[in-house]
Amino acid sequence: MLQPKYKAVLLVGVLMGVLGIIPRSARAQVVQIDGSSTVFPVTEAVAEEFQKAKKGKVKVTVGIAGTGGGFKKFCRGEIDISDASRPILKQEIEACKASGIEFFELPIAYDALTVIVNPKNEWVTTLTVADLKKMWEPSAQGKVTNWNQVRSEWPNAPLKLFGPGADSGTFDYFTEAIVGKAKSSRGDFTASEDDNVLVQGVANDRNALGYFGFAYYVENQKKLKGVSIDGGKGPVAPSAKTVEDGTYQPLSRPIFIYVSKKAMDKPEVREFVEFYLKNAPTLVKQVKYVALPQSAYTMNAEHLKKGKIGTVFGGEAQVGVKIEDLLKREAKF
Repeated sequence: MLQPKYKAVLLVGVLMGVLGIIPRSARAQVVQIDGSSTVFPVTEAVAEEFQKAKKGKVKVTVGIAGTGGGFKKFCRGEIDISDASRPILKQEIEACKASGIEFFELPIAYDALTVIVNPKNEWVTTLTVADLKKMWEPSAQGKVTNWNQVRSEWPNAPLKLFGPGADSGTFDYFTEAIVGKAKSSRGDFTASEDDNVLVQGVANDRNALGYFGFAYYVENQKKLKGVSIDGGKGPVAPSAKTVEDGTYQPLSRPIFIYVSKKAMDKPEVREFVEFYLKNAPTLVKQVKYVALPQSAYTMNAEHLKKGKIGTVFGGEAQVGVKIEDLLKREAKF
């Protein structure tokens, strides 16, 4: 039979369990991340390795609400880190300010935004920016519906388009680079924030064309065909090499994590971000994106240490920023 003092301890324990009041030391700490589906493979890889290293003491959750969706949660203070495939925009900066959210902008890799078609498509190997604009600009809606309307020598077959949804940073970047204005796009295409949905859509339709991050293309090369892009200096295929040497334009872009300054006060978040920067060069390559020079990750770590917050992009999704240019901008942070 339990003595009264042990009965009291047991009763308190039961009540705390019922009410969900569990001492912080007795539960796993959580790092909450959401945002870009393009950045997801990198962050997921880092999260898996970090959780192994912490042996279950820290849980890392990673969502794919899209860059815009992630920033909405981030600027409301609902998550610690926002994955982003474009820089934070002016209206998002204002939303963060209104909520008292200060942030660190940390570029973690480069991506070759990749245009893909079905492997049975025998007529497309190269597309110009003008071709893509003809397909995707708002005025094409309901009008440019067949391949031969883009180029007369192409077949009289339905043009089936697949792309990221409006909350996606990839959508913002692609429309800025190809149409000339972010979010300026026809609306009659199959849209999804989940890139795997786009993969399946193009893989299952001979007449389909879509676009998303390079890692998803590499992962699905057996069922997709990547297209070389002519940005004005001849066709260039997407690859780590063409991103590094700056020739894959205008669809090369940096990708980021944004970290809440307030969240960095939590030891688990600080440890995770430090782990991210230390291991990114290896893990970025493993998931088939292009790692930044080591100096960039070192610079990121210095910004965290010195508390340098804000963005170097002025609240705009800028096209054609090369790796060396990005590093110069960071040096003036």
